[in-house]
Amino acid sequence: IVSGSGDVGTAAATDTAEALTQALVVSGFEGELEQAGQIGKEMLKAEIMEWHKAGREAGVDYPEVEISKVWSKIIEILCNTEALRRKTSNMDQLRRLALEYECRVNPVFPMPDSRKTLLQLKERGLALGIVSNAQFYTPLLFSAFFGQAVNELGFDSECCIWSYKELKAKPAADLFPKAGKFLKANHGIDLSETVYVGNDMLNDIYTARQAGCKTVLFAGDKRSLRLRENDPRCIGLKPDATITELSQLVEII
Repeated sequence: IVSGSGDVGTAAATDTAEALTQALVVSGFEGELEQAGQIGKEMLKAEIMEWHKAGREAGVDYPEVEISKVWSKIIEILCNTEALRRKTSNMDQLRRLALEYECRVNPVFPMPDSRKTLLQLKERGLALGIVSNAQFYTPLLFSAFFGQAVNELGFDSECCIWSYKELKAKPAADLFPKAGKFLKANHGIDLSETVYVGNDMLNDIYTARQAGCKTVLFAGDKRSLRLRENDPRCIGLKPDATITELSQLVEII
């Protein structure tokens, strides 16, 4: 799954006041919504930066936000400043707001042949997992685009590591080993017997290689391709294979 900006998730978003105003409207908030949109978009940037700062101070090299909690704090402040009318907002409403905003600033869509490729891998009996910089809405994209939940497409839910649940993001060193623990326990597979596919030379190829995985670079979309040529960790680094179409993965494996 790729997006208009090339990345899926909060860090990729291009914030706009209008998008936030629209998201507030359809999510059922009331008040001075244009004002709230203008103030809120700046608050979102600041709150994410503060969250990252707090994470680093706590010893996390690559902190990740839990976006529902970020929005909860922003809504509370907007109510305190009377930009929004104070009323009880539940987690469903906050998640609706987060999703509505994300869809407006960073629309996503599936890559060609993605569902077909996943089902072919599933039919071959391969164990599938995910290590993703993600938010709560990322797994929902599979149902939206493919009509099937993550597990129905063949993924082992215990082998799916989502950054928002771990409160740390790739290239954090311990995300892949956590997936590897469940691969070993559930399927008897070592990370050295695993192929990891990604579009980012640092977050995906370097980090997966450090954990012992074989690696495949997906270079089929210029917007999402991250070569990281100036990062010293990626100098001289090469994936085990490079593909430009997802269907090529079936042949490689």
